[in-house]
Amino acid sequence: MVSRVRTVLGDIRPAELGVCDAHDHLFLRSRQLPGQELDDVPAARAELAAFRAAGGAAVVQWTPYGLGRRATDLPELSRTTGVRLVCATGLHQAAHYETELLGSLRGRLAEVFVSELTEGIGTTGVRAGLIKVAGGFHALDGHARWTMTAAAEAHRATGAPIAVHLELGTGALDVLDLLCGELGVPGDRVILGHLNRFPDPVVQRQAAASGCWLAFDGPSRAHFATDWRMPEAVRALADAGFGDRLLLGGDTVVAGARSVDGGPGMPYLLRRVRSRLEEALGAELVDRVLTEHPGRAFAADWA
Repeated sequence: MVSRVRTVLGDIRPAELGVCDAHDHLFLRSRQLPGQELDDVPAARAELAAFRAAGGAAVVQWTPYGLGRRATDLPELSRTTGVRLVCATGLHQAAHYETELLGSLRGRLAEVFVSELTEGIGTTGVRAGLIKVAGGFHALDGHARWTMTAAAEAHRATGAPIAVHLELGTGALDVLDLLCGELGVPGDRVILGHLNRFPDPVVQRQAAASGCWLAFDGPSRAHFATDWRMPEAVRALADAGFGDRLLLGGDTVVAGARSVDGGPGMPYLLRRVRSRLEEALGAELVDRVLTEHPGRAFAADWA
């Protein structure tokens, strides 16, 4: 069986993905972010067009079940902008959801994930291409264990990769102990997000040793050590032999962060971050991080 990346317009060969923002959001609605929703189709189209103009070719949207993915709009956005889009299933932290919605998923969460990966999201026909779950701050609560157990079951049924939100970049080793240890998910099927937010080189090397993917995503905020520490971190990982496990993303989560609304947005990844990392890693490796690596990380032998 040949591995394929599952986009909203169908499965493609990994090499067809092109320059990829490996972690971002076109749409996102959460009760944790009132009044800051990403819910504007024209703004999403403009953001994709700006990313395309900067040299981008693909975006992986990590917005999971129940948080306003707008899967119905994704195929047309992909067609009109020429940017390939990958959509997620999965479930975020419990705080993002109403209790009633979570209760309705008890006993059938893995089934929902599998259905969205193989049959499509609702009646849209859009199939998800990854499973997104989330850890907690330096720990895994019962909700995280429930969602990750369901994600592992869905992975075994479909081959889909599992992408993990690390809360403030923490808990990477606990996540790997659960997913790869207890639940038996191969390390190269796990993508850890937000590692740049907790720049511990020892943890990053230990995580990389599992074979997982290390995603450095999101431009600097005042309380995160992101851009200015990222070159040092990725260079250390490359020097330790883990340069082939790196991914880069923008992680735009609120409307004000879009480039079309005055923020850094998706183009920032290529406009600023890329050149800075080239000084640390060299242009050849950064090019592979943006093109070859996402194709490998998000491809699957779809069952």
